[in-house]
Amino acid sequence: MTQNIQKIALVTGSSRGLGKNTALALAQKGVDVIVTYHRSEANANEVVSEIKAMGRNAIALQLDSSDTQTFEAFVERVKQSLQDTWQTNGFDFLINNAGFGFNQPFIEITEDRFDSLFNINVKGVFFLTQKLLPSINEGGHIVNISSGLARFTLPGYSAYASTKGAIEVLTRYLAKELGARQIRVNVVAPGAIETDFGGGAVRDNQELNSFIASQTALGRVGVPDDIGGAIASLLSEDNRWINGQRLEVSGGMFL
Repeated sequence: MTQNIQKIALVTGSSRGLGKNTALALAQKGVDVIVTYHRSEANANEVVSEIKAMGRNAIALQLDSSDTQTFEAFVERVKQSLQDTWQTNGFDFLINNAGFGFNQPFIEITEDRFDSLFNINVKGVFFLTQKLLPSINEGGHIVNISSGLARFTLPGYSAYASTKGAIEVLTRYLAKELGARQIRVNVVAPGAIETDFGGGAVRDNQELNSFIASQTALGRVGVPDDIGGAIASLLSEDNRWINGQRLEVSGGMFL
């Protein structure tokens, strides 16, 4: 993947969970990484240390994906870090991983809760990508993160799944509009994964875990390693003709 020029990825929300796994999977394939975190600098620095132990370079930058007013300053820090660490002006891969979700019946969701979801999962992705676009190299790749819940339905996820439906539509439009710069844009939709997402329900609720496993063709719930490697593989040159597509990584849930 690296060939003669070092590839650099920026993975939002990569101090833990799927973002961390993606950052490490990219490093294993020879990609350097800009790690971002919201609150836990210590966790982000641990990810940086793991990446450096693989012989790759990495830095950690703070990012509040819910506050678009901070994006210009963040982009300036990215530009300065690219110069200081890599002596370059651009990076190659943007993985819009930062986001959150909750399970709550439609009838109970307040406007504030709705806005908090859309501010991070949709508005944040939209405008951060817009601000970072001049720094993404020609021939780069953007990967947005959706969810299997944008295809199948489970009670309590109406707001969260709606944000991911918006991301899937946005992905197709970005692929169309950025094609002139040879920038590919795809969306990865994980199924249920054993992480702390949503309070760790899939990981910690054995009844829920067993139900999901029973509805999955491969007979188990996903783990972070199932996702990070898929994203890293999608970014490889072998997949250069995949563009504007939705890739569900769910082990075959609800087929």
